Amino acid sequence: MVDRKRRKPGETREKLMVAALALVGRGRHFVSLGIREVTREAGVVPTSFYRHFRNMDDLGLQLVDELGLVLRKMMREARANVLQADKLMEESVAIFVSHVQANRAFFFFMAQGLAGESRAVQEGIRSEMRFFTSELANDLRRMRLMEHLSDSDLDLTCDLVVRSVAFSLTDLLGISPEDEYQVEQVKTRTTRFLQLIFVGAAHWKSATQ
Repeated sequence: MVDRKRRKPGETREKLMVAALALVGRGRHFVSLGIREVTREAGVVPTSFYRHFRNMDDLGLQLVDELGLVLRKMMREARANVLQADKLMEESVAIFVSHVQANRAFFFFMAQGLAGESRAVQEGIRSEMRFFTSELANDLRRMRLMEHLSDSDLDLTCDLVVRSVAFSLTDLLGISPEDEYQVEQVKTRTTRFLQLIFVGAAHWKSATQ
């Protein structure tokens, strides 16, 4: 009988999450995944799944938490690198694209989740997007940009920015990371979207002003 090495605490949980992401990265839709398929990919027995997750939605919500960590790392990098307001959009889009390229499976999961059938996962991702909308608004206030906008209009502007960037995932994930020309096209187009949003916001007159 072969001796089995004792697994480290959390190792099986990590294997299951990595397995689900690997399947998504290979083109499977998260909501179509079954527990047996995920455990087979992870190389663990199906019964071990329930020691870590109640069901696939629960695993999905844990992946949303991990996605949130990736996104927060992205935001910290943007804050550290973007020192000039005129470079804000261009540099932020470049950082976003680099993180998508480095974590494609996570962002496939995000793109699926936004339009997916799992309400729990969809709401978890939308909650992350609301967090980033709030953080972007706070950053713009700290940089003393868009001071003519009311708080509600600034929040709407930031919401539109976050939604536009999230929508660009469809284009970015649909091309090969090695296709540098197409990647640059997505960067340019996304930056242009954001420039148009902020040009419009710059000329917007809030009702309370």
